[in-house]
Amino acid sequence: MPKVGMEPIRKAALVKAAIAEVAQAGSLEVTMARVARTAGMSAPLAHHYFGGKDALFEAAMRAILSEYGAAVRSGLARADTPRARLDAVIGASFSAPNFAPEVIAAWLVFYVQARERPAFRRLLRVYHARLRSNLLAGLRPLVGAGAGAAADMLGAMIDGQYLRAALSDRPATGAEAEAALRAHLDLMLGAAR
Repeated sequence: MPKVGMEPIRKAALVKAAIAEVAQAGSLEVTMARVARTAGMSAPLAHHYFGGKDALFEAAMRAILSEYGAAVRSGLARADTPRARLDAVIGASFSAPNFAPEVIAAWLVFYVQARERPAFRRLLRVYHARLRSNLLAGLRPLVGAGAGAAADMLGAMIDGQYLRAALSDRPATGAEAEAALRAHLDLMLGAAR
């Protein structure tokens, strides 16, 4: 007899384990049994909840994007100026949960997989569109017609910080990445005046 209320807890544990295992393996070549073992469950239970590996890894990517989106919305709710909106997006991008080593490594794997997996490609398109939209909302009042190019540049720099962190020999810090983005934003805004 199933335990009432355990499904969301078990699904969350499996998603967390999937992120950790994908990050450790550096690919999606991770078995459901391995993920289930890391989550303290059986492989049949993992299959019961997700049906298969692809659905589990898509759920992991959605979880990462959901946590990031919540951080952005929280920051934007407190932002009262265009620059504060930009700082909120940058801050969310490099906050501790979003810039954790296992999340950074998982992002790298998901980016690579988006070339071959339509579900991942769709999720990345949505992420990029929302990121661009949020950056544009802060940039338009500050740089006018150059807002599109500036948003694309900032988005690429955010992605670049993740790529560098994933491939670096030393642990990356969100504070360093955030400071680099804010410094570049200061230069962009200074040049726009």
